[in-house]
Amino acid sequence: MNVPEYSIAPEIHHDIMTRIKSTEQEHNVKVLYAIESGSRAWGFASPNSDYDVRFIYAHPKGWYLSVMLEDQRDVIEYPIVDDIDINGWDLRKALKLLRVSNPAIGEWLQSPIVYINHNHFQTQVMALFKQYYKTERGLYHYFNMAKNNYRGYLKNEYVPRKKYLYVLRALCAARWIERFKSPPPSSLQPW
Repeated sequence: MNVPEYSIAPEIHHDIMTRIKSTEQEHNVKVLYAIESGSRAWGFASPNSDYDVRFIYAHPKGWYLSVMLEDQRDVIEYPIVDDIDINGWDLRKALKLLRVSNPAIGEWLQSPIVYINHNHFQTQVMALFKQYYKTERGLYHYFNMAKNNYRGYLKNEYVPRKKYLYVLRALCAARWIERFKSPPPSSLQPW
């Protein structure tokens, strides 16, 4: 388990793990991978940052056969409670998104804060992500993210400092892709 002490307080970590276990029971799924996303994973959480818990889960085999016959919901979402925002994707959905170089899945796979990594899930799936990664898709995503954050936040009279980081992070990610032709790290620390 890769949870730096300074990032997640033990009582919050316990609460998150309890919610993940409850999710498994409530939805009859197995969580294969669970991480922290957003500002905490990026390395610039503020005192009022919430906890953006994201996970990938698998259903029993029979569920996947039923999906072939009838559409089934492939996400689990909960309302934010006590600053914990917890949502997940079914494995099939995650792999489809991986195949088209979805940047969110790349960020999840590189999060420095990992709650669950069942049977080295991250290592195996990250190898697939690198195999399918398309630099033009990543560049498009991060340039648009920078542009939208600039328009949405930086043109206002009052701009919270954190919003500058959103724009800079997206530009740094695009620069990383241009320079290294690979998915950018989630955390700003290696940059």
